[in-house]
Amino acid sequence: DTPSQRVQFILGTEDDDEEHIPHDLFTELDEICWREGEDAEWRETARWLKFEEDVEDGGERWSKPYVATLSLHSLFELRSCILNGTVLLDMRANSIEEIADMILDQQVGSGQLSEDVRHRVHEALLKQHHHQNQKKLSNRIPIVRSFADIGKKQSEPHSMDKNGQIVSPQSAPTCIENKNDVSRENSTVDFSKVDLHFMKKIPPGAEASNILVGELEFLDRAVVAFVRLSPAVLLTGLAEVPIPTRFLFILLGPLGKGQQYHEIGRSIATLMTDEVFHDVAYKAKDRNDLVSGIDEFLDQVTVLPPGEWDPTIRIEPPKNVPSQEKRKIPGVPNGTAAHGDAEQPGGHSGPELQRTGKFFGGLILDIKRKAPFFWSDFRDALSLQCLASFLFLYCACMSPVITFGGLLGEATEGRISAIESLFGASMTGIAYSLFGGQPLTILGSTGPVLVFEKILFKFCKEYGLSYLSLRASIGLWTAILCIILVATDASSLVCYITRFTEEAFASLICIIFIYEALEKLFHLSETYPINMHNDLDLLTKY
Repeated sequence: DTPSQRVQFILGTEDDDEEHIPHDLFTELDEICWREGEDAEWRETARWLKFEEDVEDGGERWSKPYVATLSLHSLFELRSCILNGTVLLDMRANSIEEIADMILDQQVGSGQLSEDVRHRVHEALLKQHHHQNQKKLSNRIPIVRSFADIGKKQSEPHSMDKNGQIVSPQSAPTCIENKNDVSRENSTVDFSKVDLHFMKKIPPGAEASNILVGELEFLDRAVVAFVRLSPAVLLTGLAEVPIPTRFLFILLGPLGKGQQYHEIGRSIATLMTDEVFHDVAYKAKDRNDLVSGIDEFLDQVTVLPPGEWDPTIRIEPPKNVPSQEKRKIPGVPNGTAAHGDAEQPGGHSGPELQRTGKFFGGLILDIKRKAPFFWSDFRDALSLQCLASFLFLYCACMSPVITFGGLLGEATEGRISAIESLFGASMTGIAYSLFGGQPLTILGSTGPVLVFEKILFKFCKEYGLSYLSLRASIGLWTAILCIILVATDASSLVCYITRFTEEAFASLICIIFIYEALEKLFHLSETYPINMHNDLDLLTKY
């Protein structure tokens, strides 16, 4: 199977477990920093909600969101990390300490990490996390910061809980007394360190994906781990915002490759914001599924030549993000030739036009599709912004009804005129809007209806028939035939109607109107004949 087919199979499987239902993700990239004379800490360098935001030089502010550009080499390095590193899916853990223990036990057991450095790597993973917004928020809340500083100065070694995370001043005594109580520990959130303005941008129900990368001088080979927690756990202080963490990606390696680790971290973070890989990460059963997700992403990427593009240029986010649904359905990968029987753009392939084979099957499916949005259509209309649309639609519907109603009155000698057209358009408009659910259908009199009424009235007049009685019979028979067509799913035949068919009917109407215009001119010439022997000198005497 190709990566695209494998991904489509993964996304097509239905899992009753709620833990595998994809959620919106907030992704954060932290890098470990070593400074002389001070303890190491994890510093936030970038974040992704939809697009990438970087901490600008100096760490004072965030950059504007932009489309992340990745190097192809870092994507292949990431693929190698997932293929050869530790992958733990559906891990059950309640703290970062438990997660670190499970990862390192797996690394030591597989021979990827020596027991000698296990403890030092464990300590590094539990270092304090410093987020970019903490300094900014401390300026807003000087009282809270002053208390926090006092606590830090008085008990620097003791102000950290067993996870190596700073405990909020309000809850420090409780957490110190209950160091072994994991649930109490993880439920402690210092809201003085939360950017409430940014928190409003996080969608409800969102989960976090934490990327931890960095260099450690005592390592001689990289430590790589991809973890998916089940259920998601709120790890206090790990993420910038207090939301439960679902994914962790850890990459720690020897000195000298810091920029390479940073780019790999950006690659996995960008992948987690990709609509397709994001769903694959939630539903993956093993590392092969994750690798297939990366391969499918590589099938879709576009490579820019290094001599013709400056990678430091930041691309502005598009106003309209293109849909990725076509990547989730069977098709052909990017750059390959399509089969001859591939569906052309604009084809009729919607579920509404598929034959069900059941009595009124199409109608039942239409009702099921419409029912969830039925009441919301009325609630959404109770907005002042809709007033302009109401007035526009009123005028747009009223004008042709009155115009064609007047023409119908002339054509039918007053039997159907503007009043009848207004009443009929109002009744059908209300009924169709309530039960039809299709706002684009033209209701009321139109050009083809006018032509039909003229022909029918002329027919009734020539044969001495009652026009209104025959018109009512035609309406009843039309309703009966439409019910039969709906019951037998004959509406699926609409997919065979091409542009040629539409143009043929439109041309017929045009020809009829042109013919009537010429006919009126001919009759006008009989009433007021053209004087072929005119004399300009006698013009005022005619």
